[in-house]
Amino acid sequence: MANNKEELLKQLADAVVDMDEEKAVELSQIIVAEGIDAYEAIEKGLSAGMEVAGRLFEEEEYFIPELLMCSDAMYAGLSVLKPHLKAKEGAAEEKVKIVIGVIEGDTHDIGKNLVKILLETSGYEIIDLGRDISPQKFIDTAKEQDAKIIAISTLMTTTMDGLAEVIRLLQQQDIREQFKVMIGGAPVSQAFADKIGADSYAVNAATAVRLARQLTGGAA
Repeated sequence: MANNKEELLKQLADAVVDMDEEKAVELSQIIVAEGIDAYEAIEKGLSAGMEVAGRLFEEEEYFIPELLMCSDAMYAGLSVLKPHLKAKEGAAEEKVKIVIGVIEGDTHDIGKNLVKILLETSGYEIIDLGRDISPQKFIDTAKEQDAKIIAISTLMTTTMDGLAEVIRLLQQQDIREQFKVMIGGAPVSQAFADKIGADSYAVNAATAVRLARQLTGGAA
């Protein structure tokens, strides 16, 4: 068994890619025992592994069953690491709210859940709508909750237009400037974000946290 941090994190990522739940749990327990930061383990281990799995899915080397088994391994490791997450220092008393969910027609929420966890740990208040959420529901909830960011994901090309619909509705209702819109998911790209007028595109969960800070002027 490797005994240094970088090798442990790499092995944790590999366990996710290899769909090995037992290994993910074993490595996560070692990471906790050795005092390695749980946030870093999620970002550089579990999330990195899911990023590779997502790429393999795009390349049609992995399909939905493999992707789901990868997510099982990720959740197994997450169950060990999550109780050891520490709130980031400097979090404001009144937290910035982010409405997050998977767009209508899509029920794949692996990436959305990772983003949610890292954003919560970074001090944001997350209103998680879940999956298969209509464009108008994102907007209604953001208005009700006085959220600053609407974060939307999808894993399917067939539902990508729903992301654009959120922005179209915001424009039609003349409230586009009230909310920042962040999008992500396997088929999404910076070019697509630019095309539909999204404020940012997050390629992974860690990037989503950095972008959220930028969109809120550093506030959390």
